[in-house]
Amino acid sequence: MRKPGRADDPQRLDNQLCFAVYSAAHAFGRAYRAMLSHHDLTYPQYLVLLVLWEEEGLTVKDIGTKLFLDSGTLTPLLKRLEAAGQVRRVRDRADERQVSIFLTEKGRSLKGKMECLPLDVGGMTGLDMEARRTLLETLAGMRGELHERANSDATVRAAG
Repeated sequence: MRKPGRADDPQRLDNQLCFAVYSAAHAFGRAYRAMLSHHDLTYPQYLVLLVLWEEEGLTVKDIGTKLFLDSGTLTPLLKRLEAAGQVRRVRDRADERQVSIFLTEKGRSLKGKMECLPLDVGGMTGLDMEARRTLLETLAGMRGELHERANSDATVRAAG
């Protein structure tokens, strides 16, 4: 009989890959929160700015796709960023349902002010740059596989 709590127990918390990723994400959030609070930003708002610093004028749907967020989550974030004067939302004249997001000068200026953030937080991990790149590639691949499987499972359920 298997003794509960053994190191090879697949239901032991320490053996859960999802818990390791979840708890690491939580730790990242805490690290970023401390640094972002100086700019009155939350981590999800910072992620929106990262997307817009790469490409402005994206629709809410496009930003949501990049961040894996639905519009119900993203819209309040964008409204808060707009109220803070960091972005502006522009409705498409041809299709009022489409809203494109643009940075304001204030939003653009934050990029330079927060340039060191990723390196600072990355340095807190104890991993060198090569290990961080390898981990990033591994996690991106894992995320892609999980999304692909979830989407194919949803398609099968919808067809069945």
